[in-house]
Amino acid sequence: MPNKQITPSEITQKIELKGSTMLGALPAAMVSCGTLDHPNIITVAWTGIVNSQPPMTYVSVRPERYSHGLIMQSREFVINLTTKDLVYACDFCGIYTGAKVNKFKALGLTPTPSEKVSAPMILECPVSLSCRVREVTHLGSHDLFLADIVGVSISPSLLDKTGKIHLEKANAVVSMHGAYYEVGAFLGKLGFSTHQKPKAKSTAPTPLPTKPNPTQSTPATPSKKRKSLPMPTKNEKKK
Repeated sequence: MPNKQITPSEITQKIELKGSTMLGALPAAMVSCGTLDHPNIITVAWTGIVNSQPPMTYVSVRPERYSHGLIMQSREFVINLTTKDLVYACDFCGIYTGAKVNKFKALGLTPTPSEKVSAPMILECPVSLSCRVREVTHLGSHDLFLADIVGVSISPSLLDKTGKIHLEKANAVVSMHGAYYEVGAFLGKLGFSTHQKPKAKSTAPTPLPTKPNPTQSTPATPSKKRKSLPMPTKNEKKK
């Protein structure tokens, strides 16, 4: 169905609510922590990129969570991209505590070592960001772990022949206020709004050259006047 045209009057007609976390879509990330021998996974929606150079991210975790203590102890974790096929595992890891359940074994997931941090990666996730905590800030209900992204591991299935990454092939999942959604259709690349539309080529046929009408007299082309030479003098005639 075509998108509904929104009028200016509709844009201004909003209902005011109290301040809340009314923002989406957000990552539905599976954050692995602990060690390769004692791994754990926690589902986190409060995460994102906070800086480009150096690359930095964050996760916000409630202090009472089992994973909070693991991250505080090692000061390392891995953010793993959740895909459509892993949405059940993602939800499971956000409901059950690692203090009582080995989530890797319960879900049949594979902990695999990271080259950069002690926390394991999830092999089944196509993208894993290895992170090292820079600082911890107590915000209220959550503690924010600000971290450097020290390594990125990616599945070869997301690379083309030139080595370019195609995250759109991952079938990534996002979270919006307690619900999971698969990332949708392609809408445009960054900066597409600045591209000028090419001028439309004319479809009119090129006019053929007209033949001269034999009944019409063709105007004569004026001939160039020749320069008159000076007459030779008597002395010059003798030479």
